[in-house]
Amino acid sequence: PATFRDFDYVKMAERIKGQLPSLKHILVVGEENRESLLNLGKLARDETVDVQSARGELTEDLPDSSEVALFLLSGGTTGLPKLIPRTHDDYAYNARASAQLCKMRSDTIYLVTLPIGHNFPLACPGILGTLFAGGRVVLSLSPQAEIIFPIVERERVNITAVVPALAIRWMDSPLRGSHDLSSLKVLQVGGARLNPEAARRVRPALGCLLQQVFGMAEGLLNYTRLDDPEEVMIETQGRPLSPDDEIGVVDETDQPVALGEPGELLTRGPYTIRGYYHAEETNRKTFTNDGFYRTGDIVRVHSSGNFVVEGRRKDLINRGGEKVSAEGIENLILAHPKVLNVAVVAMPDPVLGERSCAYVITRGEAKLTLAELVDFLRTRRIAKFKLPERLELLERFPLTSVGKINKKQLREEIAEKLRAEHVS
Repeated sequence: PATFRDFDYVKMAERIKGQLPSLKHILVVGEENRESLLNLGKLARDETVDVQSARGELTEDLPDSSEVALFLLSGGTTGLPKLIPRTHDDYAYNARASAQLCKMRSDTIYLVTLPIGHNFPLACPGILGTLFAGGRVVLSLSPQAEIIFPIVERERVNITAVVPALAIRWMDSPLRGSHDLSSLKVLQVGGARLNPEAARRVRPALGCLLQQVFGMAEGLLNYTRLDDPEEVMIETQGRPLSPDDEIGVVDETDQPVALGEPGELLTRGPYTIRGYYHAEETNRKTFTNDGFYRTGDIVRVHSSGNFVVEGRRKDLINRGGEKVSAEGIENLILAHPKVLNVAVVAMPDPVLGERSCAYVITRGEAKLTLAELVDFLRTRRIAKFKLPERLELLERFPLTSVGKINKKQLREEIAEKLRAEHVS
């Protein structure tokens, strides 16, 4: 978009273009008066464009299907996101197989409510899966109920994908009774675990089937099936998409755990990457010697054979499906002149699942407020969802037996503090 929520995307794109000579074109919606831009609306209305000729030019030199088609971004445990190379072969399979599993057809109408560049709305089955099936994709500028409900009613949307926070907001919206949502047949929920209490409300509140989705941009996708028993849909986060997905649930020594016990999920399969782009050191840590990807997700196997997600091994904060690297935010906060040391941890939130809390030790007698800290971080041009939403000042951090900051204790302390505040 040219601008959205008071942010000038064109200005950002032109700044990037100035640094990258290889960037030839910027496509934009909503701005027709700059020569440096290609406006999508104007191009669509241009009757002089020879579509067949353009198509011929594009197909003269097709890439090998095993080459990289696109890069997705990892959540990133070290601040800077890693690049995830997805090939034409594996990503086409990702979308097509997902569309088949979700029973998409030519009458499917899929609504995009999540950021369009994320793996979930892009190809799980998302936009690509819908188009492969011959269906129609509808875009929305906002995931808010007052925007979404009229779109569902007007466009007769029958499937969409959301994160748990959105599902809860839609179910709690007083606008539900004001719009005809009867066309909506499937609500996919992923990005974070939907707790069973909220999952149980989806059908009575929205009148549609719940499909839980647990996956990663690196590859492996798990779905509850549309014909699973109700309790399996409510209690689990699905099972692998492909019969060729290989999985393991292991302890800290890479030994298999007993059935039903929690452990880290390892995976290898036809659409899971073999390594991050130009990240040899990370790849040595993230992949086993025989090519299994260490997901960092702690899961247990349900009696149905599906997975139940218990949490994360990596130091990430899952804010409504957006993964925030604690280390990345800590490095930015350490640049503040008043900060001596910092530890960023997840604090529980009933809607988003988790939010960020910054524990800070200040220099000397310096005073620091949350507003002051946020203003400082805004100058670093970081996404709004990465900003800490609570500040706790300490004189010293609790330490583990090996002298590291005991984040487990800090998470427990902030959770207990929130509970006490809620009671009072």
